[in-house]
Amino acid sequence: MYDEQQRPEHGPLAGFTVGVTAARRAEELGALLQRRGAAVVHAPALRIVPLADDSELLAATKDLIDQAPDIVVATTAIGFRGWIEAADGWGLGEPLLARLASVEVLARGPKVKGAIRAAGLTEEWSPSSESMAEVLDRLLEQGVEGLRIAVQLHGEPLPGFVEALREAGAEVVGVPVYRWMPPEDLAPLDRLLDAAVSRGLDAVTFTSAPAAASLLSRAEERGLLTELLTAFRHDVLPACVGPVTALPLQALGVDTVQPERFRLGPLVQLLCQELPSRARALPVAGHQVEIRGHAVLVDGELKPVPPAGMSLLRALSRRPGWVVARSELLRALPGAGRDEHAVETAMARLRTALGAPKLIQTVVKRGYRLALDPAADAKYADA
Repeated sequence: MYDEQQRPEHGPLAGFTVGVTAARRAEELGALLQRRGAAVVHAPALRIVPLADDSELLAATKDLIDQAPDIVVATTAIGFRGWIEAADGWGLGEPLLARLASVEVLARGPKVKGAIRAAGLTEEWSPSSESMAEVLDRLLEQGVEGLRIAVQLHGEPLPGFVEALREAGAEVVGVPVYRWMPPEDLAPLDRLLDAAVSRGLDAVTFTSAPAAASLLSRAEERGLLTELLTAFRHDVLPACVGPVTALPLQALGVDTVQPERFRLGPLVQLLCQELPSRARALPVAGHQVEIRGHAVLVDGELKPVPPAGMSLLRALSRRPGWVVARSELLRALPGAGRDEHAVETAMARLRTALGAPKLIQTVVKRGYRLALDPAADAKYADA
C-alpha cells in the first residue's frame, strides 16, 4: 500500500499549466510558478508605450510646472520613477522635482513611497492599506473644493476616484505616465487564448485590468468570447492580483480569485492552494490517483500524460467505476475521427504513462472503466 511518509517531493503546481498575461514582471511571475512545478504559457496581452515618446505626458508635465497643483497623488512606483526619468530626458527633471517639492504629495503605498524618497522628495501621507479608496476618503475628509489635484494615472481604471474628486469641487489633472496598447505580435496571445478555450490551461493570471480587458477584446475579435467566458466560469481558473485587475472579468459575470495582499508572491501561493484543491482524487486499484491538468499523481508520484490520454482519463473519471463505451471515449479524443482503434492506441499509451496498467480495466465488447476500489463504489454510485 501507498505510504504517505514515502511520498516523493514535487511542487504544489506540478501537473498544472498556467497562462501569464503580464507585460512587465512576466519573467518574475513565470519563475515563481515554475519553481513550484507549473508549466507556464506566456503571452503579453499588452505593450507599454515608451514614456519619452508620449506627448500627452510631456504636455501634462509642462502644465504642472507652469501651474502648480495643490496636491499630487502618486499611484505606482514604476510610474513615478518613469515620470521623473522621462522629464530628465526632456530637460525638465529639475523643474519638475522643484515643483513636486513645493506641493503636498500623497503616496498610494510603501513602494510608491520608496520611489518618491529615492527622487529626493518626501510624501505627506501614505495609507497602510495601499488602497486608492483610502486615499480618496482622506482627500474628501480634508475637503478638496477649489483645489488643483494631479493624479498619476497608471494604465488601470481608477473607478470613481477622479469623478468623486471633481464632484467635490476639485480640478483634477490626469498625468498619463504610461499607456497600454495591444501587443505588436498577436500570435502568442492567440495561442494562449486557444489553449484556454480548449482547456489546455488550468489557470490564467492577470496582473493588470488592461491585460484582462485586452484578452477579452481579442477573444471577441476572433469570435471566441462566449467560449472563453464559459471556460473561465467552469474549468480555467482566472486569478487576479487584486480587485481592480478583476473588474473587466467581473463586469462579464466571471468570478475570480484574488490574494489578500496584492503582490505576485501571494498570487502564486493562492494558485498553490486553489489548483490542487480542484484536482480529482480517487482511490483506484489500491492506489491514490489525482488527476491534474497535464499529469497524474499516482501515489504521490508525478506521471506526465499525453493530451489524448488526459482526455480519456477525464472521461473515465466523470463516472468512476462505470464502464464508458469506446464510442463515447472516441468523442472525447481531440481530432480522432471515427476509428475506434484510436481509442485503443491512446489507452495503451495512457496505461504506459501511468505506470500501473491495472488502474484501467478493459470490459470486453463494452469499453473501459476506472478500477475504483470497492470501498469507494457506494460513494461514486450516483456519479
